[in-house]
Amino acid sequence: MTERAESGNDRAKTEKMGTIKSDFFMELYNLTIKQAQEKLSAKEISAEDLTKAFIGRIEKNDSNISAFLTRTFDNALEQAKKIDKKRIQGEKLGGLAGIPMAVKDNILTEEIKTTAGSKILENYIAPYDATVFKILKNQGAILLGKTNLDEFAMGSSTENSAFQETKNPWDINRVPGGSSGGSAAAVAASECIFALGSDTGGSIRQPASFCGVVGLKPTYGRVSRFGLIAYGSSLDQIGPITKNIEDAAIVLKSISGKDKFDSTSSNEKVSEYSDSFKSKEKIKIGIIKEYFAEGINSDVKKTIQNAIEKLKEVGCEIEEVSLPMTEYALPVYYLLAKSECSTNLSRYDGVKYGYSADKENSEEVKNLIDAYFVSREKGFGKEVKRSIMMGTYALSAGYYDAYYLKAAKVRTLIKEEYQKAFQKFDCLIGPTAPTTAFKIGEKIEDPLTMYLSDIYTVPINLAGLPAISIPCGFVKPEENSNELPVGLQIIGNYFDEEKILQLANLYEKETEWNLKNPKI
Repeated sequence: MTERAESGNDRAKTEKMGTIKSDFFMELYNLTIKQAQEKLSAKEISAEDLTKAFIGRIEKNDSNISAFLTRTFDNALEQAKKIDKKRIQGEKLGGLAGIPMAVKDNILTEEIKTTAGSKILENYIAPYDATVFKILKNQGAILLGKTNLDEFAMGSSTENSAFQETKNPWDINRVPGGSSGGSAAAVAASECIFALGSDTGGSIRQPASFCGVVGLKPTYGRVSRFGLIAYGSSLDQIGPITKNIEDAAIVLKSISGKDKFDSTSSNEKVSEYSDSFKSKEKIKIGIIKEYFAEGINSDVKKTIQNAIEKLKEVGCEIEEVSLPMTEYALPVYYLLAKSECSTNLSRYDGVKYGYSADKENSEEVKNLIDAYFVSREKGFGKEVKRSIMMGTYALSAGYYDAYYLKAAKVRTLIKEEYQKAFQKFDCLIGPTAPTTAFKIGEKIEDPLTMYLSDIYTVPINLAGLPAISIPCGFVKPEENSNELPVGLQIIGNYFDEEKILQLANLYEKETEWNLKNPKI
């Protein structure tokens, strides 16, 4: 039997159906969490439809973006089918059931590879889930994969990954920021609805700024760090990267709370953060004077000033505030962070897990000490080695008092300065980063210049405060370049995420910056 020749009408019908299907999936990967929840609840779409839309998006575009290190598509589809079956049978589902997500690859995921972007953990399979991931799994969120990062979260560009360079979806010749660059790029490129990142000195907020998405760093202790591969234990915090403010509130509510496995997690009450959007109270805002001094790009400065004017228009009370200790935040941060990292990374010795020179029968390994040295020398990258050396030096006898202890004292002064400011203001604002995304390779060989990318974010981690970066405009850094996003940073008092979300939502409702998508 021969196949029937396709008529013109058949062909037109097939092409039309293909277009409908294509448009259908395009609509799905552009959904926010709230929109997806509504469509899933109404049974307009299935979790399998939604998951397939994002898998297709990743397969089509991620070869150019390189946001993902590990893909978990088979597990994702299996999970989606289970959720659809439960929904049909009328079983109770979690609040994030069927929502596709991505997770930064320094957050442990049971039976799924977790590398921290480092060769020393290249084939490490986690034996348990991080608390945040377990919560999201229990709520039915679907993992699409693990995202790229600077090795052990040390970097501001995601160029320090041992495996690949992630590109900025707005311009693939530029960095996405770091260290959560993979997560931010994945959300910006609509390769997931939301992602988790970690923030030690700005690693959620800075890439959110560079990629034109929302990045929220909660108060230290608001979200469990259990299962997060540590960089600086007194600074690290997990948080959401999303397409809009409402989604950030939804994810934060899900992952916040006390965890018996993390003694630094807080008992502080977890609110329904979306309720803060209904508040009609006037917000008193302090503009941080030092964030507009020398070093900020003129176009970025103008964009932030335009955002401030918009906040004035909607009734916010705005006044300048000076935080002189900001000048010392960067050196204090790097002394403390590198000191903590040198201690945290001492566990990677090639014996219990991770890369081992001895297992590879290296000719250089003659004894146990050699095994330690060679495993670490071959397993760690440049930035991690630099960090360990800097931290070990600062903690060594004869230098501890001069460096580490002095930095710890200045950290206390920085905290006190913020607390004084919050006696007068509800929120503090300024730019998230002094520039837009820079070109790949532009700063990687100059660590000091790279460190300056975090100059506006590190003080917040030192103080342990919550802060959010939201899109507030676009600029062209060069005449023939693409337009690049600019982020506005909103800082709140301890455990006052409601206030920064309220202000962020107020601004977002008056603008449409979050609705712009990169052309990829």
